Amino acid sequence: MNRALLRLSLACLAMFVLLLLNVNYVQAFEAGTLASKAGNARTFDQQFQYQRGAIVAGIAGGGVKIAESRLIKGTNEYQRYYPDGPAYAPVTGYDSIYSATGIEAAEDKQLAGTDPRLAVHNLIGLLTGKPKQGATVYLTINPKAQQAAYQALKASGHPAAAVAIDPSTGAILALASYPTFNPNAYATLDGNRLKRIDNAYLRDPGQPLLNRATMATFPPGSSFKVVTSSTAFSTGKVANPQTAVPAPTSLPLPGSTVSLINDGNEACGNGHPQLIYAFTISCNTAFGDLGIRLGNPALHKYATAFGMNSPNLTIPLPVAQSNYPVLTDRAQTALSAIGQFDDTVTPLQEAMFAATIANNGTLMKPYLVQQVQAPDLNPIQTASPAPLSHPVSPQVAGYVRQMMVQVTNNQAGTAYATANQNVAGVLIAGKTGTAQNGINNTNLNDAVFTCFAPAYSPRIAVGVIVKGGGFGADAAAPIAVKIIQAYLGVK
Repeated sequence: MNRALLRLSLACLAMFVLLLLNVNYVQAFEAGTLASKAGNARTFDQQFQYQRGAIVAGIAGGGVKIAESRLIKGTNEYQRYYPDGPAYAPVTGYDSIYSATGIEAAEDKQLAGTDPRLAVHNLIGLLTGKPKQGATVYLTINPKAQQAAYQALKASGHPAAAVAIDPSTGAILALASYPTFNPNAYATLDGNRLKRIDNAYLRDPGQPLLNRATMATFPPGSSFKVVTSSTAFSTGKVANPQTAVPAPTSLPLPGSTVSLINDGNEACGNGHPQLIYAFTISCNTAFGDLGIRLGNPALHKYATAFGMNSPNLTIPLPVAQSNYPVLTDRAQTALSAIGQFDDTVTPLQEAMFAATIANNGTLMKPYLVQQVQAPDLNPIQTASPAPLSHPVSPQVAGYVRQMMVQVTNNQAGTAYATANQNVAGVLIAGKTGTAQNGINNTNLNDAVFTCFAPAYSPRIAVGVIVKGGGFGADAAAPIAVKIIQAYLGVK
């Protein structure tokens, strides 16, 4: 063989070997990626030929199915079904022929059965003739708490959201948003019908597709005083809840012609009340002055430790960033210290405020997925609770707890009438907020409430925001109480 033919033969052999290596690499390592590509027509056609995994609210071996795939009568195709669609829509999202949201999107590989950890199961099914089936995703959601949250939000008649957390683990017990949508509408296999349904929801001025629990932000109002108080105790600016603080009827803001006043232009005690009293009746001037003395860097540091200013939080649903601004203006810092100016929070963040205090100063990472179970019932993923941060010491958390108990337990407290200890003997610790949202009408203020219960052996922390609800005690606190009652099984 002459040299030219030898070189050509070797080149062909090398290309053949490289081709074999590439084919094997693609089959072994890129099959899942290629299968999940939107343009893969074979995957698109096959997605209806197998049973997508169920989504269950509750622990493995129990709970309530909130999403499942059912065989269409007279066909070999499966269609997604949501037994109580609107109540759980902010959690499940939807799975349509073209896109997915919520847990349907976040856990798609597990539900679709394309997760590499399901490869052995899929192979055994193939060898034994069993049809492919997705994994079951078990959520931390408590069905009773979720239903109570949804019904209470709906009854309010305002755009609103509520989140409940187990403060000791971070497990999300309820996550509801109103107005909501019916994910069953997105389960249609008719592309034209799907387009009409989607357009109708997108045009709806109530924004039913917006998950207000995690993806909308609002001013926290006076509920932010939980953070301001924590900063004051942690930095030593205030020794304890019984320390007297300046609280004039009107507080001139430095470098400004504007003065900060209390609700209704009322006086705050004798002008030098104990901090616990100023917190109980929610004196703006006391906390505005405290914010000026603390300074923006300290407030920003502790707000961030409580979970604000984080662009990467997922539960695994995406979460909009709650913001506490970096400021140099002392007047603006005073307003931020009372939860106004440019402070913004999600209802999830409100629950995180309370959960931190309830858990003795440690904020656990919030999460929704408790376990993912293969079709053979073997778990392929189990949640491991972990701290997200340690914003304050147990002592400081204890001080703030004392003050939050007074908000609901003291007759002068802003939430005494709507969230006091008469909930079947369960003591709730909370903080109200009535947040100005930029619209010059007090009836359009956003109502906010953050709380936990029982106060001295916490099992649940709740954050509620009602857009345009008015006073936090009147519109938001009763919703939180309903959730607590349902979860603890009391009335």
